[in-house]
Amino acid sequence: MQKAAYIVLALSLVVSSAAASSIAERSSSSDPNVLGPVSQLNIVNKVIAPDGFSRSTVLAGGTFPGPLIAANKGDDFQINVVNYLNDMTMNTTTSVHWHGIYQRGSNWADGTAFVSQCPIKPQRSFLHQFNALNQTGTYWYHSHLSAQYCDGLRGPLVIYDPQDPYKHMYDVDDETTVITLSDWYHPVSSLMYRGPFTANSTLINGLGRYTGGPMSPLAVINVEHGKRYRFRVIGASCDPWFNFTIDGHPMTVIETDGIETLPMVVDSLPVFTGQRYSVVVTANQTVGNFWIRALSNHPNQTFDGGQSSAVLRYKGAPENDPTTEHGPYVLPYDENKIQPLVSPGAPGIPEPGQADVNINLVPGLINGSYLINGIPYVDPPMPVLLQILSGARHPSQFLPNGSVYELPLGKVIELSIPATELSPGGALGGPHAVHLHGHAFDIIRGAGSSTYNFANPVRRDTVSLGLQANNDNVTIRFVTDNPGPWFFHCHNDFHLHNGFAAVMAEAPAEASAQESQVIPSYWDALCD
Repeated sequence: MQKAAYIVLALSLVVSSAAASSIAERSSSSDPNVLGPVSQLNIVNKVIAPDGFSRSTVLAGGTFPGPLIAANKGDDFQINVVNYLNDMTMNTTTSVHWHGIYQRGSNWADGTAFVSQCPIKPQRSFLHQFNALNQTGTYWYHSHLSAQYCDGLRGPLVIYDPQDPYKHMYDVDDETTVITLSDWYHPVSSLMYRGPFTANSTLINGLGRYTGGPMSPLAVINVEHGKRYRFRVIGASCDPWFNFTIDGHPMTVIETDGIETLPMVVDSLPVFTGQRYSVVVTANQTVGNFWIRALSNHPNQTFDGGQSSAVLRYKGAPENDPTTEHGPYVLPYDENKIQPLVSPGAPGIPEPGQADVNINLVPGLINGSYLINGIPYVDPPMPVLLQILSGARHPSQFLPNGSVYELPLGKVIELSIPATELSPGGALGGPHAVHLHGHAFDIIRGAGSSTYNFANPVRRDTVSLGLQANNDNVTIRFVTDNPGPWFFHCHNDFHLHNGFAAVMAEAPAEASAQESQVIPSYWDALCD
């Protein structure tokens, strides 16, 4: 069993070298922090100081953020995750989830601890093998065990499309135009399970500053006057959302969560945890330095001293911090006006509550535990996928009891998730961003809207639930065409740790038949 895994790994590393060479030619880059779709991802402990404060971390590839995994449309992924963790102040088991990848026919490779697999133990490895089929766009990967990714295990993943319909709109799209936004905490995550809490700093591409800290280096995005850049912006935070802006430079949104959209020009962009955007920016200002800003919704946030900031630096500009001013902002992003480029329209009868299956998921918070319909999610003793393979079919047969929803195959599903923070026992800490594994969904009622749009709603995989103060009742639709257990959860990692989750067990019988034919033997070995 182990020997077979090692043989696959050896083959994967050979192919990885060729894939990395191909990507380097495409991007004209020799950046060692870019991996191909066939590669090894070492999970390690390392002391780093991204904002000037040193702390032990959990990292992919020894860097924060982890290396960019770059692939082309249709590539086969073979990513061997190797666990070298040994710092006992943090989790030493791990898992890695490929956020936004549907994993059609490969639920076993989704990387979600206790849903699709057992965690990877120290000194063990797990080879994820999958094909993203027709998916292209901007994704990311992160630990999916407890709140471990808050300790650093997060990185970008991009699937490039050689026939991108918007290729004529930009000149540069490579590893230098990927922008990760993240919160950073000086305590380890295991000391922070109970909020409220505020990040010590905001990091852009892994660098930032904090109040009272040193003038630590900031990330620099280099541009050349007259060129157009496709910036891939990734909300890789554990908790807050960010208002993303670039002084003096409007942005044209062309992608949300891997879905191409009709272009929309904005000058500010709210990026919630787990969300991704592609924006086209033209470098048409006077040569100089301009602030890139990502102000979080945490209290007492500031741009003073270069906090919450990075630098957009034109070729020929001095290597100084910018002096540009922010605002005014007159072109805000409106999610309810974003439309998919391809096949717009929500499935099913165009009336609220008239899908084949309609489920109301009411978030709550009692005694520090988050609930969905009165039930806090707790990790089951064995992964839900293993339960399905062992014969579980009905919700009453699944663990955790009350947190697994069985969905039939080939049906239109409607989920409505009201914001509840003003109600007794409501889910404080919003706006919450929720993510569904295995699918993108049509948001027929978005945050900030009281009306329903079935004709051309935004389509994505992570959505803000908004606020009860605005009477928000975010409602989504999708079709059950992807058998398997798929996690549905708040992407605030601390809220998830404390129970804000459920599992959509999609077509369990079909999932069992499908996965039993493709699961490798080393998947079972994770649970030994």
